[in-house]
Amino acid sequence: MFVFREWVDAGGLLCYGPSITALFTSWSERLAALALRHAVPAIFQFREFVAAGGLMSYSGSNRDAYRLAGVYTGRILKGDQPADLPVQQSTKVELAINLKTANALGLTFPITLLGRADEVIE
Repeated sequence: MFVFREWVDAGGLLCYGPSITALFTSWSERLAALALRHAVPAIFQFREFVAAGGLMSYSGSNRDAYRLAGVYTGRILKGDQPADLPVQQSTKVELAINLKTANALGLTFPITLLGRADEVIE
């Protein structure tokens, strides 16, 4: 991870975007451990990173996206033309927070934010 030094100097790490999925998902545990070792708060796109030790994630719901894909598939199988289907995206976002990582970094979250989180890992 040759770019990690720049992230450490920046004081935080944001892993978000389409290229993150393919490159970093298989390295979620390693990346979360590296961020924690260097005391860098890291926000990720997927909750799997939080489960692996990342600080937090905030993104569209994968479950909702898969549900929409199933609806599209069903409509196409029933004869609808794909070009006639409206473009849709997930409207549900999910927030996951890892309190164990937050404590290791010396960070605290307001109770109101913890109350709004979809998942809090302790």
